[in-house]
Formats: sequence, C-alpha cells, structure tokens
Amino acid sequence: MRVWFITGASRGFGALIAQEALDAGDAVVATARNPETVSAKFGNHPNLLAVALDVTSEVQANAAAEQAIKRFGKIDVLLNNAGFGLLGAVEEATSAEIEKLYATNVFGLLKVTRAVLPHMRRQRSGHVINISSIGGYMSYPGWGVYCSTKFAVEALSEAFSAELQPLGVKVTVVEPGFFRTDFLDESSLVVSPSVIPDYNDTPAGAMRAFAGDHNHAQPGDPARLAKAMITLANAPNPPLRMPFGSDTVAAIESKNASVAEELAAWRDLAISTDFPEDAGAHSA
Repeated sequence: MRVWFITGASRGFGALIAQEALDAGDAVVATARNPETVSAKFGNHPNLLAVALDVTSEVQANAAAEQAIKRFGKIDVLLNNAGFGLLGAVEEATSAEIEKLYATNVFGLLKVTRAVLPHMRRQRSGHVINISSIGGYMSYPGWGVYCSTKFAVEALSEAFSAELQPLGVKVTVVEPGFFRTDFLDESSLVVSPSVIPDYNDTPAGAMRAFAGDHNHAQPGDPARLAKAMITLANAPNPPLRMPFGSDTVAAIESKNASVAEELAAWRDLAISTDFPEDAGAHSA
C-alpha cells in the first residue's frame, strides 16, 4: 500500500487523484485549508487522513507531514497540487497579487516539499510529483505572472531530480494543458481588476475574453488525467516531465521547433562571445 500526500485535495485534480488512489487500495493524506471539505467529499474511508494545511504556512506543512508519518509510517508519493491562477497583463498585476500567487504556487510548494523530503530521504524512496502547467513550458500573453510561477516549479523540479536521484527519490513535473476543471472559475482564478486600456486590443486583452468563453469547454478530461496519474506513479522509471493533453504536446513541439530555428539563425553571434582559443597564451 502506497501512501500519497496530496495538497489541494478538496476539489479539482487533487480530489480526483485522491479518489483514484483510494480506489487502487492506496492510503491518502488529503490536505486542504478546511479538512472538513475533504471528509465531506470522501466520507469515513479507512485509508484516508484529512489534514488541515495552508501551504503558505511552514508550521502547518511540518505538522501535516508528521501526522502522515504518525498515521501511516511513510510517505511514498508527494503530489504538490495546490495552486491558483492570475489573469492579466504583467504590467496590470499588482505587487499584492503577485506576492500572493508566489506564496502559494512557489513558496508553498517549497515549504511542503521541505517538510516531506526528510522522510523520503530516510526511506531512501519516494516520488515527488509537482503540478506545473502548459504555461510552465511556454508562456502566454495575459498569463505571464502565473506562467512565471510554473516556470519556477519546472526549474525546481529539474534541480530536485538531480539532487534526489542518488538518494532514491524520483521527481516528475506534470504539465497539464487546458482541462475541464474549475480552474477558470473564481474559486481558482484571480482576474486582475487593474485594467490598462492600452492592452484592450492586444493579445493580453483578448486573453481575458478567451478565458471567459472557454470555461468548462476545455478539451482535457480531468477524470482521464487522474487515472493517468496512477499509471505515472506506478512507473518504475517515471519521466522528469510528463505533459498531459494534446494541446500541451502541440505547444511543446511548437516551442522546441521555434527555439531550434532561432538558435540556428543566431548561433554565430551566440558563440562569438567566447575568448579566442589562444587568449590564455597571449595574456600569460
């Protein structure tokens, strides 16, 4: 029986994955700001531990990890799922909005991961799964600040993977595309009220309308992603990056091709900044 530790488990991907894990016979430490919402959703399941956790609190993160160990003795899978979005041009976002977003999406992920890793290192086993986004690989107008938090998650995951692999802990960063969850609802998305008219007829302004029109019309099926996450957790050699959704796959392919084309066009200038091979001899 594996033990999952899931943040943001009361709804969305977190709740669906928690249910799939329970159905598979695993144990789940399901965390949420209000654990009663978890209990109301899943009932009194013998393999479920509902724990209060505001991921922005290091004290609560450490306490939640200790509760998990006390109840189940180990943590096999950490799913850093808690997070929310911010829609608006980068210039429109206020300092308060940006700081609040980073407090959850980046610093919260770090606090929870640091709370769980000592137990995984002791076990010399475990799998850290960080939920990023299609926006963690390719940024979009109107989502710049949100994407920057997910770019940070990608960078942290790459470093974690290299640092933890010798200690028996695996790391995967998951990149969902647009899935039919409540992500575009007010419960998961902050739309910056600071509107600068100059952006109205730009891609950033158009994105505000696009997001509203496509809410609950996204192509991805959340239930299928939840099942795929169990397959990912079962993999003996999971990937560092796991994109989900045809839109994410297309975006990755497009960006990779664009980067390769741009690098080829500017390669000579890029490498022209090295010291000449004989610079060392002349300076001596």
